Amino acid sequence: MDNLTCFKAYDIRGRLGEELNITVAYNIGRAYAEWLTPKKVAVGGDARQTSAALKGALIRGLNDGGVDVLDLGLAGSEEVYFAAFHLDIDGGIEVTASHNPIDFNGMKLVGKRAQPISSDNGLLDIKSLAERKPWQDDSYPSQDQTSQRGSTVNYDIVPALIQHYLGYIDTNNIIPLKVVVNSGNGAAGHIVDALELEFNRLAVPIEFIKVHHQPDSTFPNGIPNPLLPECREATSKAVVENQADFGVAWDGDFDRCFLFDETGQFIEGYYIVGLLAEMLLRHHPGEKIIHDPRLTWNTRDVIKRFSGIPLQSKTGHAFIKQAMRDENAIYGGEMSAHHYFRDFGYCDSGMIPWLMISELISVSGTALSQLVAKQISSYPSPGELNATVQEPDSVIDSLYNDYAADAVVIEWVDGLSMEFCNWRFNIRKSNTEPLLRLNLETKGNQKLMLEKTKELTKKINEYGLYK
Repeated sequence: MDNLTCFKAYDIRGRLGEELNITVAYNIGRAYAEWLTPKKVAVGGDARQTSAALKGALIRGLNDGGVDVLDLGLAGSEEVYFAAFHLDIDGGIEVTASHNPIDFNGMKLVGKRAQPISSDNGLLDIKSLAERKPWQDDSYPSQDQTSQRGSTVNYDIVPALIQHYLGYIDTNNIIPLKVVVNSGNGAAGHIVDALELEFNRLAVPIEFIKVHHQPDSTFPNGIPNPLLPECREATSKAVVENQADFGVAWDGDFDRCFLFDETGQFIEGYYIVGLLAEMLLRHHPGEKIIHDPRLTWNTRDVIKRFSGIPLQSKTGHAFIKQAMRDENAIYGGEMSAHHYFRDFGYCDSGMIPWLMISELISVSGTALSQLVAKQISSYPSPGELNATVQEPDSVIDSLYNDYAADAVVIEWVDGLSMEFCNWRFNIRKSNTEPLLRLNLETKGNQKLMLEKTKELTKKINEYGLYK
């Protein structure tokens, strides 16, 4: 029996060839069909060179399992999510490795109404089936006869998706704006083009400056991952050169968006969570909003100021989405630039946030840099810092021992969170990479933020013995 190491906590990610190939993809399709017994699902794939072949094998597995497939073609994750809750179908699969290296690929699986399938609600069952391959047993009831195989048709979800996006803003409020959009040679470009056509039809005065716009499987400008500082320069430079009002950059499957202000400065996703929470609560006071434990003070402050209810969840899309469903929360935000919306099937979208920010800039008459300035000064943070260490658990334990005596709050919701009178930090192991992730913030004290950042990174270096 194969041991499929590409199955992770809440999706599938693996190195091409050894961990993920067309045979594995086919077996995942068969296993998904066996476990979920769906009648019809949507399938899309990102711009990676191997995505088309993996998607084809996946679809063959689904069809052989008796499942009809709507092939969305080149598509981002949120196109699959939207299809899964907007159409009368039973689920969806996106073939993507998002921001992972070029020699990786993967899949994101959802069920009916875009319910995420993760390790605690079926992903491990699918893994077990894909490893055992019971359909290869002669005694297994075969569904491979032509009359029982599923069919595949191409399906264009984009027109309906564009109309859904526009439901989050009042286009009549939009003033003339110039926006830099960087698709990173990934899957976002065709959605930007479709929005541009609709804006032209509706006379919405947004001008797009397109950077690295066309999908390119070789990623000539690097893997699209704007969390990395080296991946931000092109967007920042284009904003300044074109005197744009702001910039947007996406990862490979565009379920995350990253924003740059009018000076070309990258804005940490943490502060965008606060802006979106404020916008939604102004129209929907009293609603619940989910946030992750990494950086919390600004988000909680904004939510409470605008009569909302802040609720904390473990980091990760499966946990955030489940918490939102359980609490019927209107919005969920992670500092990693994942933004989730109740009206979007509780799923994350990389398009809705920047559309909302466009309207906020328009109605406030305020530049994006000024909209976030108060949040940044009130709760300064260096952003997420990553370290590769030999024994991450021992590093976390050592930090706990160093700081526990002075902490006023200690939580183990997701890694270790420790709060003090005027600063706090969270350190956790990555769910997808062999890394420790450190986040910290202070209450309005930039100097203390820099001091504590230096202090903690030095300790992590000493305790972790960087590889």
